[in-house]
Amino acid sequence: MAAATRSQVISLYKMMLKESSRFPSYNYRTYALRRVRDAFRANREVEDPKAVERLMEEGEQMLALIQRQVSIGKMYEAQRTVVDAP
Repeated sequence: MAAATRSQVISLYKMMLKESSRFPSYNYRTYALRRVRDAFRANREVEDPKAVERLMEEGEQMLALIQRQVSIGKMYEAQRTVVDAP
């Protein structure tokens, strides 16, 4: 598989942020958003194609995990607090 391009990395980042913002719970939502941002900032300087490819695979797995957790969170949604209100 070819090395990930900058646009693919940015696309993954945006998808992870968008999916993380769908958590019904404020605490989970802010935690997930912070973790995504911090992970991408920490790996900003990585230029080795193999390392970038490995990080992209890990990111795609994390995206799938976030999507599953959002679905589960919506199934078992508790009462919303003032902070969670849209």
